[in-house]
Amino acid sequence: MRRYLRLVVLCLACGFCSLLYAFSQLAVSVEEGAGGGGGKPQAAAASWLSGGGRGAAGGAGPAVRPGGSDRYSMKTQPVEKMHLAVVACGERLEETMTMLKSAIIFSIKPLQFHIFAEDQLHDSFKERLNNWSFLQRFNYTLYSITFPNENAAEWKKLFKPCASQRLFLPLILKEVDSLLYVDTDILFLRPVDDIWSLLKKFNSTQIAAMAPEHEEPRIGWYNRFARHPYYGKTGVNSGVMLMNMTRMRRKYFKNDMTTVRLQWGDILMPLLKKYKLNITWGDQDLLNIMFFHNPESLFVFPCHWNYRPDHCIYGSNCLEAEEGGISILHGNRGVYHDEKQPAFRAVYEALRNCSFEDDDVRSLLEPLELELQKTVHTYCGKIYRVFIKQLAKSIRERYDRPGEER
Repeated sequence: MRRYLRLVVLCLACGFCSLLYAFSQLAVSVEEGAGGGGGKPQAAAASWLSGGGRGAAGGAGPAVRPGGSDRYSMKTQPVEKMHLAVVACGERLEETMTMLKSAIIFSIKPLQFHIFAEDQLHDSFKERLNNWSFLQRFNYTLYSITFPNENAAEWKKLFKPCASQRLFLPLILKEVDSLLYVDTDILFLRPVDDIWSLLKKFNSTQIAAMAPEHEEPRIGWYNRFARHPYYGKTGVNSGVMLMNMTRMRRKYFKNDMTTVRLQWGDILMPLLKKYKLNITWGDQDLLNIMFFHNPESLFVFPCHWNYRPDHCIYGSNCLEAEEGGISILHGNRGVYHDEKQPAFRAVYEALRNCSFEDDDVRSLLEPLELELQKTVHTYCGKIYRVFIKQLAKSIRERYDRPGEER
C-alpha cells in the first residue's frame, strides 16, 4: 500500500512540475510578443569604420509610433518601402522639413527617410518628426556626417559643407538596395512612387539616374566652362539622384587614372586628388567625371524630374514640364528665400505652410495660383501653369478619392 502511495505522490509531483514549466514558457512567449519588434532603428556604421573605428553617431529616430510596431511590417504581405536620403547642414532644417513634408503628402507606399545631419540639428529633427508620428506613413533614421577618417577635412570642405556626404551613401547604407537621394531644396509635386518606379526601367548596366544639367547648350555651364570630363553634351545635375546601390557597390568603373577598373569605394579619393584643382561643383563634378568614363551606367530622366530656375529664367526650355507639368521642383541658387524667382518661392511657401489635413491640401491650389499670377513679370512666372499642372493632378488623385481608397 505504501508503495502505491509513493507512486501516486511521485506522479503528482511530476505533473505539477510539468505545469509550472508550461506556464513559464507561456509567460516568456507573451512577453516577447508584447515587444512587437518596434524598437528604434539603429544608424548604420560607415563601412570604412567597420574595423573598430568611430561609427555614425547614434541618431536613430523612433519608428512611426515611438515604442510601437510599424504597421507596414505585415508578416503576411510586406509592403515595399521607398528609401529617401538627404544631407542637411547649417541653416537647412526648415528647408529639409518642407521637402520631407512634400514627400509624405503625396506618396502612397511607406517612406524610409535617411537623414544625414550635423549633430546640433539632431534634436530639432527628432522633435519635428516625432510630431508627425500620427501619420503612420514613414520611418526615419538620423545619422551624423561621416567621412573616411584620413581625408575627412578635405571631403567636408569640398563645395558646400557636407555636400559630398552623398558620395559615400552606398558605403554607409550597406543594407539598402535602392535609394533616392535629394538635395534639401527639393519639393515633390507628385508621389515619390512615380520616380521610384523608374528603377524598373534601368537596363542591366545602369546603376543610377539623373537629369541633364541643361537642356539648352547655349546657357550650359559644363560645355562652356568645365575643365574636366563630364557626361553627355551638358553634364548631369546630382540634386535628384536615383540609385541601385547594390549594383553601385558591385561595379568596377573605368577611369583615366589606371587601366585597372576600380570599385566605388576605391575610386573616389583618387578622383578627388587628380581633379580637385579643376572642379567647381564638388561632388557633382566627380559624378560627371565618373559617368563620362562609364556612360552605359547612367539612366537619364527628363528635366521635369529636376526642374530648376535654369529651365525658365531665360525662357522656357523644359518641354516635358510644359506638356505635363513639373514633377520635382529644385530651388537651387537660394530661390526659395529671396525675391529673384518669386514663382519658386510661392510654391515653397505654400507647401511649407500647408498642414497634413486633407482639406488643407485640397485648398492649396487656389491661393497658390493667385500668388503665381503675381509673378508674370518674370520669365518663370509667365509659364506659371507648369508649376501647378502636375500638383493639381497629384492632389486630385490622392485626396479626391474616398478615404478607404487612399
